[in-house]
Amino acid sequence: MDDGDESGLVLSHNTSAGSKSSGDKMFSLKKWNAVAMWSWDVECDTCAICRVQVMDACLRCQAENKQEDCVVVWGECNHSFHNCCMSLWVKQNNRCPLCQQDWVVQRIGK
Repeated sequence: MDDGDESGLVLSHNTSAGSKSSGDKMFSLKKWNAVAMWSWDVECDTCAICRVQVMDACLRCQAENKQEDCVVVWGECNHSFHNCCMSLWVKQNNRCPLCQQDWVVQRIGK
Protein backbone atom coordinates (compact mmCIF):
# COMPACT_ATOMS: atom_id res chain seq x y z
CA MET A 1 0.00 0.00 0.00
CA ASP A 2 1.39 3.42 -0.97
CA ASP A 3 1.83 6.16 1.59
CA GLY A 4 0.01 8.43 -0.87
CA ASP A 5 -2.94 6.06 -1.31
CA GLU A 6 -5.85 7.88 0.27
CA SER A 7 -8.47 5.27 -0.51
CA GLY A 8 -7.41 3.21 2.50
CA LEU A 9 -7.75 -0.50 3.09
CA VAL A 10 -11.27 -1.83 3.41
CA LEU A 11 -11.96 -5.28 4.80
CA SER A 12 -15.33 -6.94 4.86
CA HIS A 13 -16.47 -10.18 6.40
CA ASN A 14 -18.52 -12.88 4.77
CA THR A 15 -21.79 -13.74 6.46
CA SER A 16 -24.39 -16.37 5.76
CA ALA A 17 -26.40 -16.10 2.52
CA GLY A 18 -29.52 -14.74 4.25
CA SER A 19 -27.76 -11.73 5.80
CA LYS A 20 -28.49 -8.21 4.60
CA SER A 21 -24.94 -7.00 5.33
CA SER A 22 -23.21 -8.15 2.13
CA GLY A 23 -21.34 -4.81 1.84
CA ASP A 24 -20.71 -4.30 5.57
CA LYS A 25 -17.18 -3.21 6.39
CA MET A 26 -15.47 -4.64 9.46
CA PHE A 27 -13.16 -1.64 9.50
CA SER A 28 -11.58 0.88 7.19
CA LEU A 29 -7.93 1.80 7.56
CA LYS A 30 -7.62 5.57 7.10
CA LYS A 31 -3.98 6.15 8.04
CA TRP A 32 -0.97 3.98 8.79
CA ASN A 33 2.33 5.13 10.31
CA ALA A 34 5.26 2.72 10.25
CA VAL A 35 7.82 2.81 13.06
CA ALA A 36 11.27 1.28 12.77
CA MET A 37 14.29 0.86 15.02
CA TRP A 38 17.89 0.78 13.85
CA SER A 39 21.36 0.53 15.30
CA TRP A 40 24.93 0.52 14.07
CA ASP A 41 26.23 -2.83 12.85
CA VAL A 42 29.08 -2.85 15.35
CA GLU A 43 30.09 -4.80 18.42
CA CYS A 44 30.16 -1.68 20.60
CA ASP A 45 28.32 1.55 19.84
CA THR A 46 30.59 3.75 21.96
CA CYS A 47 33.90 5.19 20.78
CA ALA A 48 36.50 3.75 23.16
CA ILE A 49 38.71 6.81 22.75
CA CYS A 50 36.33 9.68 23.62
CA ARG A 51 33.55 7.57 25.27
CA VAL A 52 30.78 9.15 23.15
CA GLN A 53 28.36 7.04 21.11
CA VAL A 54 29.53 6.64 17.52
CA MET A 55 26.18 7.88 16.18
CA ASP A 56 26.87 11.25 17.86
CA ALA A 57 29.70 13.63 17.06
CA CYS A 58 32.91 13.22 19.06
CA LEU A 59 33.77 15.71 21.80
CA ARG A 60 36.21 17.58 19.58
CA CYS A 61 33.65 18.05 16.78
CA GLN A 62 30.98 19.06 19.29
CA ALA A 63 33.31 21.70 20.78
CA GLU A 64 34.21 23.06 17.33
CA ASN A 65 30.57 22.87 16.15
CA LYS A 66 31.45 20.46 13.31
CA GLN A 67 28.90 17.72 14.03
CA GLU A 68 28.24 17.12 10.31
CA ASP A 69 31.92 16.40 9.60
CA CYS A 70 32.27 13.68 12.24
CA VAL A 71 32.21 10.23 10.60
CA VAL A 72 32.77 6.71 11.85
CA VAL A 73 35.71 4.51 10.87
CA TRP A 74 35.63 0.69 11.09
CA GLY A 75 38.74 -1.41 11.35
CA GLU A 76 39.27 -4.90 9.96
CA CYS A 77 38.79 -6.10 13.54
CA ASN A 78 35.19 -4.73 13.28
CA HIS A 79 35.74 -2.14 16.03
CA SER A 80 34.47 1.35 15.29
CA PHE A 81 35.58 4.80 16.40
CA HIS A 82 35.12 8.40 15.38
CA ASN A 83 37.51 9.11 12.51
CA CYS A 84 38.78 12.25 14.32
CA CYS A 85 39.60 10.25 17.46
CA MET A 86 41.23 7.39 15.58
CA SER A 87 43.34 9.64 13.34
CA LEU A 88 44.92 11.16 16.48
CA TRP A 89 45.30 7.70 18.09
CA VAL A 90 47.19 6.13 15.17
CA LYS A 91 49.78 8.93 15.24
CA GLN A 92 50.90 7.54 18.61
CA ASN A 93 49.99 3.87 18.30
CA ASN A 94 49.01 2.05 15.08
CA ARG A 95 46.96 -0.57 16.94
CA CYS A 96 43.26 -0.89 17.72
CA PRO A 97 42.61 0.54 21.21
CA LEU A 98 40.34 -2.40 22.09
CA CYS A 99 41.99 -5.55 20.72
CA GLN A 100 45.55 -4.33 20.02
CA GLN A 101 45.56 -5.72 16.46
CA ASP A 102 47.35 -3.70 13.80
CA TRP A 103 44.94 -0.96 12.71
CA VAL A 104 43.75 -1.38 9.13
CA VAL A 105 40.76 0.66 7.95
CA GLN A 106 37.92 -1.44 6.61
CA ARG A 107 35.51 1.42 5.77
CA ILE A 108 34.64 5.01 6.62
CA GLY A 109 31.13 6.39 6.63
CA LYS A 110 28.22 7.94 8.46
